[in-house]
Amino acid sequence: MRRRGEELERAILDAAAQELRESGYAGMTMDRVAARAGTNKNAIYRRWPHRAALGVAAYRQLSDDVMPQPDTGTLRGDALELLRRANETWSSPHGVILRALLAAAADEPELLTLMRAPSGADTMDRAWLSVLERAAGRGEAPAAAVHQRVASTPIMLLRAEYATRGVPSVPDGILAEIVDEVFLPLVRGRA
Repeated sequence: MRRRGEELERAILDAAAQELRESGYAGMTMDRVAARAGTNKNAIYRRWPHRAALGVAAYRQLSDDVMPQPDTGTLRGDALELLRRANETWSSPHGVILRALLAAAADEPELLTLMRAPSGADTMDRAWLSVLERAAGRGEAPAAAVHQRVASTPIMLLRAEYATRGVPSVPDGILAEIVDEVFLPLVRGRA
């Protein structure tokens, strides 16, 4: 019996995610995904117009695990915990896939556009906004600090550490600097 609709889409995404895990973005081909999913390339191209779109969709599927919210009772503690979790993830095989997608964006600029597009799986953004909302509720941060740009700053700085230093993991001292020297002053200055 031939699969259709959501069942086929799930099989394709599962196959693409497996290819990303095993071969990375550079080794993921539409032919290999089609063979693994038991379908043809036309079925893939009807849903994802190019390899970059499928790669990002597969990466997002890998990222769909819900991140438990830290609640240390302080903005600093929550922010540091979120950065540590992100650092741990990016140092894992999952992070290798993300870094490969970002590196491939030099040759495939549509990757960055696709990765920046909003999705239902923006777990990290929601986590940071939630941390800021709780801090504002405790009176630890001004309400104006609950803003997407403020929330994305620590993660952007962590990404910059990976991109500019080429390290497999960012030392905890640098994570503390991001929180103490940039994030907390930014939050407090949003009055």
